[in-house]
Amino acid sequence: MKKMRLTAVVVMLAIVTAVSAQMSLGIKGGVNMSNLVYDDDVNDKNPKIGFNIGLAADYEFAPSVALQTGLFFTTKGYKFDSESVDYTENLMYVQLPVHLAYKIDVMPGTRVVLHAGPYAAYGVGGSRKLDVGELGSMDVDKIFGDGAFQYKPFDAGLGIGVGAEFGAILVDLGWDMGLVNISNNDNGSVKNQNAYLSLGYKF
Repeated sequence: MKKMRLTAVVVMLAIVTAVSAQMSLGIKGGVNMSNLVYDDDVNDKNPKIGFNIGLAADYEFAPSVALQTGLFFTTKGYKFDSESVDYTENLMYVQLPVHLAYKIDVMPGTRVVLHAGPYAAYGVGGSRKLDVGELGSMDVDKIFGDGAFQYKPFDAGLGIGVGAEFGAILVDLGWDMGLVNISNNDNGSVKNQNAYLSLGYKF
């Protein structure tokens, strides 16, 4: 019985050690360029500059193949500029991506990473800002809610990207396409669209 217990402990330790060796954690952050797509049409809206930051996890479960996820704070929305009016909608989300990644060795310590998969996000804040030049500006909070001019907080979609690993340094370029209509109006459709460039460090 003691031998069986000892064997079980050794096996458990070996499994934990193997998982730890394949799992890596890191931090990532960068710049977003986002837009809102109305009824599948971007119209004249200009991309809004924002940011993303969070914790990243990478689990290599097979040679050159990994599952990438994490938890990120990211900003989305859009910006409209004209000669007399500047209007910005800033949507803030906590986002969880789950991507399948394939890593290609290009030289010792350097790998190109191709990744794609779904994401889910939940709106935690944001605002609208209207600037009408000489008439001043106005800020409106509570951009998420049940109102006709508010957005549903839940969002989900698909993401795709390409990155590189330089040892512990990470570089990632990607695009997220929202598939969920976040509008509260029955006769309209609003979806998120976001491109990002991130830098990170893997522990």
